[in-house]
Amino acid sequence: MTNSDSPVVAPDDERTFYYKPNKYTPTESAGFLMRRVLSSILQQADAQLEVHGLTYVQWLPLYKLLLCADTTNAQLAKDLGMDPASVTRALDRIEAKGLLRRERSTADRRVVHLVLTDEGRRIAADVPQVLSRVLNCHLAGFSHEECRTLVAMLQRMIVNGDAMRSSPSDDTILKPDADCLVPSAMNPR
Repeated sequence: MTNSDSPVVAPDDERTFYYKPNKYTPTESAGFLMRRVLSSILQQADAQLEVHGLTYVQWLPLYKLLLCADTTNAQLAKDLGMDPASVTRALDRIEAKGLLRRERSTADRRVVHLVLTDEGRRIAADVPQVLSRVLNCHLAGFSHEECRTLVAMLQRMIVNGDAMRSSPSDDTILKPDADCLVPSAMNPR
């Protein structure tokens, strides 16, 4: 959904760049604005989940464990994009609150499974209601179509970021001057 008069950003063509170093301002930066929105969402969610004594760092893994019951600390850290030490500290706090048990695997003693207690499952089940309420408040005035467009654009940005992190392969071109990895399907030769 692009305006025919509006260029499409091509990482290998500076003429199409939306952001220019000499005109860059944080108040117009998608990254800065996303960070501010995320910070607001987390503050509001934390405030509503405070009744359970949970913070974002605790309710996020708690909710993830509700969705994916059979997981380990390492897998949880990977799934949440958090470092393993932070996840361990969060899990220690969650366990101390009686919301989680760690159970050593009977098949492999090196593996520790994370299991929510009944109370942990009950509290984790509140997270989607809180997040839905907080997100809907942040989306006040948006049409459902605008919401779908926003989500689709954010998903595209994630795909682009994943492409930047992946190693170059035959179907990806690295443009050193643009600092971007461009999938060949996006780069007409």
